[in-house]
Amino acid sequence: MTRQSRWRTAAAAPLLVALATTPGAPALADDLRSALTAAYQTNPDLQAARDSLRATDENVPIARAAALPSLSGSVSYNEYVDKGGSYFSTSYPDRVMGLGANAGLPLYNGGAVKNGIAAAKTRVEAGRASLRGTESSVFTNTVTAYMDVIRDAAIVGLQKNNVQVLEVNLQATSDRFEIGDVTRTDVAQSRSRLALARASLRSAEANLVASRETYVRIIGHAPGTLEAPPALAGMPASVEDAVDYALDNNPDLIAAREASKAAGYDVKVAGASRLPTVSASASTNSTNYLSSYLPGVPNAYRNMVAGVTASIPLFQGGAPGARVRQAQATQGATMEQEIGTERAVIATVRSAWSAWLAAKEVIGLNQTAVDAAALSLEGVRAENTVGNRTILNILDAEQELLNAQVQLVTAKRNEYVAGFALLSAMGKAQAKDLGLDGGVLYDPVSNYERVHHRIWDWDSDPAPVARATATVDTPAQDATIPDQPLP
Repeated sequence: MTRQSRWRTAAAAPLLVALATTPGAPALADDLRSALTAAYQTNPDLQAARDSLRATDENVPIARAAALPSLSGSVSYNEYVDKGGSYFSTSYPDRVMGLGANAGLPLYNGGAVKNGIAAAKTRVEAGRASLRGTESSVFTNTVTAYMDVIRDAAIVGLQKNNVQVLEVNLQATSDRFEIGDVTRTDVAQSRSRLALARASLRSAEANLVASRETYVRIIGHAPGTLEAPPALAGMPASVEDAVDYALDNNPDLIAAREASKAAGYDVKVAGASRLPTVSASASTNSTNYLSSYLPGVPNAYRNMVAGVTASIPLFQGGAPGARVRQAQATQGATMEQEIGTERAVIATVRSAWSAWLAAKEVIGLNQTAVDAAALSLEGVRAENTVGNRTILNILDAEQELLNAQVQLVTAKRNEYVAGFALLSAMGKAQAKDLGLDGGVLYDPVSNYERVHHRIWDWDSDPAPVARATATVDTPAQDATIPDQPLP
């Protein structure tokens, strides 16, 4: 067994077992992969990011259009309704119709088109990286929502079980008070703890409702009872390995690098306005007086013209220089933003690594606390039967056990969320990394290949329709969980 395989076995087992066996944990039903698949197919943020990338794809044919020939036609018809009434008015036709066509072809424009196309293509690459970043963000939110529902359902179960225990305690204490075995103070302490437990249960139920509603918002449907998640694959061996991988694969950082590169092309595009341009053109015009001219005079004629035009800018009021300086400043901003994104990625990876390691250690410590608190409660109850412990001692021991159990459930949630956040920051939480079910993954390249060479002016796509699912018909969530037996 490899070191990574041993880690997966050792790290996954306590999480899966504990989440599945903690009192109050939901029974097995929906799994994390199905939740991720639903979010991938129906989340509106992800669908909007795909549409935005498709819009970015169109910048390439838009930029390429400036290098292609242009063709236009014209038609005119005029009636001479009033010739002025002079002797010479008879020399004018009564009507005239004109037809014309013009064609142009740019031959050289200082590199503006070439660099414009390069900038557009680079921004497509940046857009694809941004889409992958959105995928990672949506998946991280999905995992967080999934684990929050599991955690809060488990806490509701623990709090509900605690209320049941304290109700039994209060009844037993009241019975013992009736026979003079305990005092009114013991009854009041039991009643106080029960009231506090019921308040804590209501707060836990409210948290569970909020977590379930967040689940609906992100994933698109109400959660059922959720299975414990599978072990996280591909975890790094060290924080240095995690940072090194993230610097090469984090999608937000890749997008920032591509944006900086595209801004460099923009500087060249701006500088092209100071250079000569050369274009070729051809035109033809036809005029027809529709037999309304003087007899013996030709009533129609046409001409054709072709040529090459060179334009050399000499002075433009400083506008080209301003555009170059503006583009350079924008490029400088993108370079700084790249460094800022790199800093953020490094900090996020290191923080997630630390949180993940800490949560793993906290799980073990909290499990020890739970075991010790359970043993302590058993001993206090036994000692109370022989008069060595008071009712308050039992109540305190029960509260300590509850607190330890809640902290253990929370630590398990934190460990998994921190681990997934680490993978996300590294660039390992995209659709291609997760092996999602439910059909072929979205391919951003296919749309680019479909549109980047399309040149027809009347070529458009069907009207867009929303792909994300609405949740308006999803019923309001509640805090219902399966009843748990008393310990």
